[in-house]
Amino acid sequence: MDYTLMHKNIPVVDMEILTDTGHIVRLFNLRAPEHLPLGVNSKNGLSRKVMDDWWTGRSIPASRDGLFWALESIGVSTATLLIEKSCGLSLSDQYWISPKGSGLKWETVNFFQNDFSKDMGEILFGRDPAGPADSGAYAGPARLNLVSPDNTSDGWLQKKWIIADGRRCLMKGGSGDYRQEPLNEVISSAICRRLNIPHAAYTLTYDNGRLYSLCEDFITPDTELITAQRVREAVKKDNRDSDFVHLLRCCETLGIPGVRAGMEKMLALDYIISNEDRHYNNFGFVRDAQTLEWFGLAPIFDSGTSLWYNTRFVGRETECKPFKKTHAEQIKLVSDWTWFDYAALEGLVGECAEILSHSNDIDAGRSDSIAAAITKRCEQVQRLGIS
Repeated sequence: MDYTLMHKNIPVVDMEILTDTGHIVRLFNLRAPEHLPLGVNSKNGLSRKVMDDWWTGRSIPASRDGLFWALESIGVSTATLLIEKSCGLSLSDQYWISPKGSGLKWETVNFFQNDFSKDMGEILFGRDPAGPADSGAYAGPARLNLVSPDNTSDGWLQKKWIIADGRRCLMKGGSGDYRQEPLNEVISSAICRRLNIPHAAYTLTYDNGRLYSLCEDFITPDTELITAQRVREAVKKDNRDSDFVHLLRCCETLGIPGVRAGMEKMLALDYIISNEDRHYNNFGFVRDAQTLEWFGLAPIFDSGTSLWYNTRFVGRETECKPFKKTHAEQIKLVSDWTWFDYAALEGLVGECAEILSHSNDIDAGRSDSIAAAITKRCEQVQRLGIS
């Protein structure tokens, strides 16, 4: 079937997508090359394979908790096919596909300004949208409305988008014995708030008796998130450059302002919380979707895989991402500590204990160990700042 890739209301390129696989098999009639997704165009021209990789990369990853059961329940063979069911729309950017001759407009289909179905979110949470929670019984996929931003949500943890008081919010769960990730997001928010680090603010919420984190979308109808992965692929890497320097060069080439200062604060936070998973899709940059003007580093988000979330051994050294393998090495990339206010962290231990007290899976001993480990790492950062 033929579609036009749109960037808001700007036609970008026509393409054919196979209805049985969801893959792009043909590109034609390139209309606005400057509005192509970052990194899909090169000096060798527009590559169908690269474009298809970008397109299928919008789908729910195979690692998502409960995805196989969800796909089986709605009678869809692969998550890639779900993208087309909601025209590829997302709450992270302004790209979408318009069926040839449909006359659809971004204003009438986008999820920022229009309601969306709850069905896919409920299914991804293991529930029948029309029946009792966790019933495991479905009346059949034909009755489901799958027009949802959940079809293009990234990450392996259970999550869904909801509309709360008119705000688009992401609800995200935990994993393992401690289901600690939602609490870690809120603790990370508390640290960022105290240190004046731009961040997405997380709170705790309950759904069907389980604890989740809740975060309002920081992308607006006029902006979009471009991941660091897309940015780092925009310029060929010089073998003499480290990964950190290469990303800074890419940002300079693209004209993204204020990057180094923001990334150094991100690395300091990740040291304090011992973040294990700040990969290149877990941070990024914000730009205007219409003018393509860059605003800078996105607010820090997705910090749940931290604070020894999946181990009994709280305080042990962990591997990290994206620039070095250990936090001890990665923190050396921070060159300016004038912003770090150790006094602002006074009372953090008590705040962390209060946050962790909301969990039924974390006992007082573990809570105390986490608070002590955070305190120790804050002290280590303070020593780095005054050395």
